[in-house]
Amino acid sequence: MDDLLAGLRAAGEPTRLRLLSLCAHAELSVTELTQILGQSQPRVSRHLKLLVDAGLLSRFREGSLVFYRLTEKNREGHLAKTLVDLLPSDDTEISRDLARLETTRQKRAKIAETYFRENASNWSKIRALHVAEAEVEELLLKVAGSDQIGQFLDIGTGTGRMLELFADQIERGIGIDTSADMLSIARTQLADEKYNHLQIRKGDMYNMPIDDQSVDIATLHLVLHYSLEPVAVMSEAARTLKPSARLLIIDFAAHQEEQLRTEHQHQRLGFTDNEIKQYMQQAGLVLGDIYALEGDPLTVKIWQGTRQTKR
Repeated sequence: MDDLLAGLRAAGEPTRLRLLSLCAHAELSVTELTQILGQSQPRVSRHLKLLVDAGLLSRFREGSLVFYRLTEKNREGHLAKTLVDLLPSDDTEISRDLARLETTRQKRAKIAETYFRENASNWSKIRALHVAEAEVEELLLKVAGSDQIGQFLDIGTGTGRMLELFADQIERGIGIDTSADMLSIARTQLADEKYNHLQIRKGDMYNMPIDDQSVDIATLHLVLHYSLEPVAVMSEAARTLKPSARLLIIDFAAHQEEQLRTEHQHQRLGFTDNEIKQYMQQAGLVLGDIYALEGDPLTVKIWQGTRQTKR
């Protein structure tokens, strides 16, 4: 009863209801919320603090920016969602807020488009060396299987493509990345409300803000070759896996394309099956079936490791 009353008191103000509505539609920064509401940042921040303290909103810091979204805690999340659902769809102020939210999304999309355009040549060079991404994704979906996935984790999420690919199959998805530019792009890519069950977070793949034994499937999609410490990455991924849950590694087989190291900051020129097996053993994972898509000169492989269960 006390928690319910606290939540109702926190939400019982026009601006705070507007904030709940906006954060139910998108993950937004303080600056974006200030622009949409047309209020001062100190005022908006005070309202946000009350909603966070009541558990109705969740707060995430990414460098100098702080983002907010509707909480996913069971009791508080249910109350927050119920309050948003009760808001009249024809309310003038809410409608105006959502129109401004769409403008914010368009700004994000323009920034993402610029970034893609400036970096497209680099990505195109790498893509030309291996099989089409559509083939890789088709095989990855087969390897993952058709069962529903409770919690899905994409490590080094980049543009959020893995979250988008598995969106219809997962109950909750989280993407982790250290790059503010990539996080901005991922937010743009996943702006549609059908992706509201997906989140992205700023985080280091060596020390992720993810609970122990909470993940059903984790992916490392063309990420491991950037790491100087593959065992540390796999060990951190294994920590998040539930017993018998899987880590799917999509990366290049060992190759001799030295320019990828010098021009594209690849730390490893692919991996052999034996290397991956040894890394997984050290991380407490059991290597399963291996799949390969031959390319010229790069072959893409999918290795899957299952978390060992203690006897």
